[in-house]
Amino acid sequence: MTALLIPFPTQVLVFTAMPRCTGHYWPCCAGWVGPTVVLCIYGFCSMMRPVEPFMTEFLTGSYKNFTTEQVTRRVYPVWTYSNLVLIIPVFLVTDFLRYKPVIVLQGLCNVGAFLLVLVGSGVCSAQWAFFIYSLGTAADVGYFAYIYSVVQPSYYQRVTSYARGAILLGYAASALLGQLLVSLGGVSLYCLTVVTLIALCMALFTSIFLPMPKTSLFLRETYYARQGSSGEDTQSGSESRDSFIWLRRSRTAAKYAGRMLRKLILDCKDCYSSMAVLFFCIWSATGRCGFYQVSSYVQVLWVYKQPQHNFTAYNGGVDSVATLSGAAASIAVGHVSLEWCVWGELILGGFTLLIAGAVFLMALTNNIWLSYTCYMLFKTLYMQLITICTFQIARKLTRERYALVFGVNSFMGTVLQSVLTAVVINTKSLNPHLSHQFFVYASYFAAIGLLFTVRGVYTALHRNQPSPGNQAERATHLPQGSRL
Repeated sequence: MTALLIPFPTQVLVFTAMPRCTGHYWPCCAGWVGPTVVLCIYGFCSMMRPVEPFMTEFLTGSYKNFTTEQVTRRVYPVWTYSNLVLIIPVFLVTDFLRYKPVIVLQGLCNVGAFLLVLVGSGVCSAQWAFFIYSLGTAADVGYFAYIYSVVQPSYYQRVTSYARGAILLGYAASALLGQLLVSLGGVSLYCLTVVTLIALCMALFTSIFLPMPKTSLFLRETYYARQGSSGEDTQSGSESRDSFIWLRRSRTAAKYAGRMLRKLILDCKDCYSSMAVLFFCIWSATGRCGFYQVSSYVQVLWVYKQPQHNFTAYNGGVDSVATLSGAAASIAVGHVSLEWCVWGELILGGFTLLIAGAVFLMALTNNIWLSYTCYMLFKTLYMQLITICTFQIARKLTRERYALVFGVNSFMGTVLQSVLTAVVINTKSLNPHLSHQFFVYASYFAAIGLLFTVRGVYTALHRNQPSPGNQAERATHLPQGSRL
């Protein structure tokens, strides 16, 4: 199973509006502390997967005896395609089920997927495992949206940082633990999978103790819309005994859903009509696609370049260091004082070209240590650039539109990833020379970097002579979300 860390909100599909009523917050003795602590424990344990950096070696080794071509063409692509199909349906039911059931579902899927990897045999079993895993990945929306339904808005920033920090810390700790157990403890990959399964069971057990939000945001809004309908307010008593009450409510919910859909479409049109937002959104979606492609298949590349069944591999240590350095770079860029509306696109373009160079060198070199170094540079730069995109887009948007735009960006990135996967996997000339696949990824990043470099140079050259249109665009504050 590939490293599917979700380090930034651009990878989270969250369209739900934030709760406004304090009457629905969970009444715990510590206010926001109780639900946040439980959620962070769940997030940390759910990312404790020490076998994940060695998953390709586990599948191609003596335990499963898959070939590299089977893993590349028939197993790993299942996650990409399944995630594309499942991400929208999971989003649609998340708010309806009030978040907690979706988090529990994610825990069940993670346990089921790794259990199937552990005890299953054959390619078909591995494909089912990755399909179940993709359902758990799609359910990430529940993890990030849940906390907003049980705490007051004044704590949103704090609890969001804690929730994301728990995931980053859990992933880095699990990768380091896996490396230490394999290199120093001589633990087999089979036992490492058992340790992963135990940690995921702990996460599942923790999710049961999450407090249940009092009501769904969608149902509450639907209720208000129904209350505003003519005649229904006075007939509620008699309708409660009507055997067809569910039909009336379904019609009301359908009308509200239609109005919400029209609102989302209008908001998308307004948001993406601003060039100040559009180009950062383009990088957010395209960068996400390239990041997941490289991180999904980099283990296959390392198995291809290093001796088979070499248990001195340092995949876990590399993943741990790359995650921590990426997190540090993300924090550092948040304190950089720069006129981002002028230089932001040029910085994106220049550093994307560096990413392309790192991926190209990964494909070109036969030195595993140089490949490790390039991957750490790749991941660090990506997490830094995606942070720039995050706060630049967020500056232009209201909180409601922030969720919408980043959700759309995530979905478009998944679509691009599916297309790129289909092109690469179905091109037979890329195998058995696996390095050619990374040449494609390097070219992909080079094209993105060239586009943003040209755009950035154009923007920088015109910074002293802004036309009225450009000046208005840079000062644009997008209108508030359309009314229902």
